[in-house]
Parts: sequence; C-alpha cells; structure tokens
Amino acid sequence: MVKTAAKKKKKNVSSEVLRQRLKLKHLEAKNKFSEKYPDVEKFLKEKGVQLEDVRKHSAKIIGAGAITGTILLTPPGDAQILPAPNEIIEKLKDQGRVEGVDTPQKLLVDTLASVLPNEIRSLTRSEEKFLEQLFQNILGVNARATLEGEHLNTTFGRIGAEQHLRRYPGDVLINHGSGDVLTEGIAPGLGAWGYFAQSKTAFTPDLEETERWYAVVQTLYLPDWNTRQPYLRGWYKYRKVLIVNTDNGNAVVASIADSGPAAWTGKHFGGSPEVMDYLGGPRYKKGPVILFFVDDPENNVPLGPVEYNKLNLPEGALHEI
Repeated sequence: MVKTAAKKKKKNVSSEVLRQRLKLKHLEAKNKFSEKYPDVEKFLKEKGVQLEDVRKHSAKIIGAGAITGTILLTPPGDAQILPAPNEIIEKLKDQGRVEGVDTPQKLLVDTLASVLPNEIRSLTRSEEKFLEQLFQNILGVNARATLEGEHLNTTFGRIGAEQHLRRYPGDVLINHGSGDVLTEGIAPGLGAWGYFAQSKTAFTPDLEETERWYAVVQTLYLPDWNTRQPYLRGWYKYRKVLIVNTDNGNAVVASIADSGPAAWTGKHFGGSPEVMDYLGGPRYKKGPVILFFVDDPENNVPLGPVEYNKLNLPEGALHEI
C-alpha cells in the first residue's frame, strides 16, 4: 500500500512538473517570437489575433464538420468539380447525417446555426475559413474574410437599414424606383466617396446597380485607417462583399459605397433599401449577418441577390423569391 501511494504521489508530481515545464517552454517560445518578429506580432494584434490563439481550433467548428461532413470541407481551389448543393444534401441524407433537409438554403441555415456563436462577436480564423468553404460550396460565391491582406474589424455583426444615396448632382428620391424601397428616403449628404457620377449624363447602368445594391462598412474604425488612408480609401471603394442573413440564409452581393454605421448604434454594417428588402423583406431593419469580401478579380460576379435556391424556407424568411 505504501509503495502504491508513493508511486501515485510521484506520478502526480511528475505531471505537475511536466505541466510547468511545458508552460515555461510556451512562454519562452512566445518571447523569442516577439523579440525576433516584432512586426508580425504587431500585425497580429492589429487584426485582433493573439499569438497563443493562432493554432487554436474552435470546438464548434469540429462539431459542424461532423454534421456537414468532408464534402463541404473540400477546398474551393481544388481541381475536382464540386457536387451541386442537391447532391450534397442527398449524400448527407444517405449517410444519415442530416434529416429533413429539402433545400440548400435549409442546409446553409442549419449549418450556420451549429457553427456561429449565440452572441455577436469577432469570429476566429478557423470559423471564417469554414464559412468561406461553406459559401463556396452552397452559394457558389468565392468569398473571403481576408482579401489581399485586408480584413474588417468583424465579419459577423448586425446590419441596419440605410437610405438611398445621391448618385449625381440633382438626383432625387423618385429616380430610385417605386414602392417599398422608397420608404427609407434619400440621405441628405453624400456617401463616403461622394457622387457616383459628376452628372446625370455620366451616370451609367453599372453605377446605378452599384448604388442600388450598396453596403456600408466601418472603415473609419480600422486600426490602420489613418496611416494607410489613401490606399485603403481606394481599395474599399465599391469593393464587392457577400452578405448572408444568418437567420434565413438569404444572400446578396453588394458594393461598398459608404462608411459606417457609428459604433454607438450597435450596428456593424449597413445595407441599401434594396439589400435589406432582399435579406429580410420590407419590414427588415436590423439583424445578424456574415459579411465577406468577394474574390472577383475578373468582375464576373454580378451585384444583387444570390439565388441559389428556388424557394425560400417556409418559415423564418420574410422575402419570397
């Protein structure tokens, strides 16, 4: 009995010593990295990433992976042709991994519910990578949380309704369409980049679509906005983004045309009347969304609704396609 107790005690001590040594080794490695690569550490901090979190994987990501399977985790850049959403659903049904999934939209909504946190917060890189692959495979849109080294302060937040923007000198609300989309009115001032065209004759159909499907992001709160403003101002102007309503799966490709909303509003993004109407219907004023940049160097992705599903969910979606 004495020998057994001694062995247990020795084993416990050894485990504690090992833990302390590993902790010390971790701190030494972190300090060495900080000393050797101070610029990298500064860059990670500006992006909200701590060194100790770089290799951390979210437990929810693992759980979501078990639900959706390796099909959805196929890298977008893979040479093989990805199966259509209905093929993914049927295969998952055959494997008994999901039940009652009748549309790609329901698969998207169910997967988002299993991946996203209950409260709005910044997502980890692992979570963002999973969503990038999810959107590529279900929506068919090559969207990225980080594009060309640029990343918003958050990609998961609340979007709010915005007014129409003046597109050229003399532009008035009645020129922006008819019906419910006019109820938001027209902003008294100009967007962050001024008029879309300097005259009505210079206003093109492409610019009309840009204003119709415009998004607002908080560029002014970027940590490097003041030091890199000339470059960032040009980079963000009319940059395409994918906006996904996490409650009902409705998705829109929009163009960044204004800066905001103010932090005190509790909102992180804004959408034109047309964007908000498609995301949730005429009464939709605020809600949780994912907003990623669209990787579209050849300008092949059109602005507007991403109609990946013929019918909306029977419940939870206010807008009918």
